[in-house]
Amino acid sequence: MDGKKCSVWMFLPLVFTLFTSAGLWIVYFIAVEDDKILPLNSAARKSGAKHAPYISFAGDDPPASCVFSQVMNMAAFLALVVAVLRFIQLKPKVLNPWLNISGLVALCLASFGMTLLGNFQLTNDEEIHNVGTSLTFGFGTLAVEFRHYRYEIVCSEYQENFLSFSESLSEASEYQTDQV
Repeated sequence: MDGKKCSVWMFLPLVFTLFTSAGLWIVYFIAVEDDKILPLNSAARKSGAKHAPYISFAGDDPPASCVFSQVMNMAAFLALVVAVLRFIQLKPKVLNPWLNISGLVALCLASFGMTLLGNFQLTNDEEIHNVGTSLTFGFGTLAVEFRHYRYEIVCSEYQENFLSFSESLSEASEYQTDQV
């Protein structure tokens, strides 16, 4: 990398992922401990006596709902910061900015969906909860697609061009003799 220093901001997506995953597991364990849902490995789950271990059911009643709300609010904030930083990082490097702007808007809407998802429990307001779920997963998926469509703009500054899997196989076959 020719002595170029890496910014500490590059760890923010990792922190976002680890924090959100750990928080959702904590909500799951609280709900299992309070006997609100059955554990993942429970044999009694087949009888249908209790809810399946979906995160919306796990975060439906206090104290798990309080932790779930806080985790989702913090995740939404971190996702918004990641979106803005990624937008700023790509802004001077792209010629046609529509993908960059679309990715920013998509992740902002996904972040808003996370706040709806966390703050409106399933049994209290199912419609708003489901709108939040749709925003989070729908626009979150679009944001990932927009962000990775031209990822090589940033990643290939100091590297060779990336070969697709089929190009790698094609290049490898050029150097192999036909041996039967």
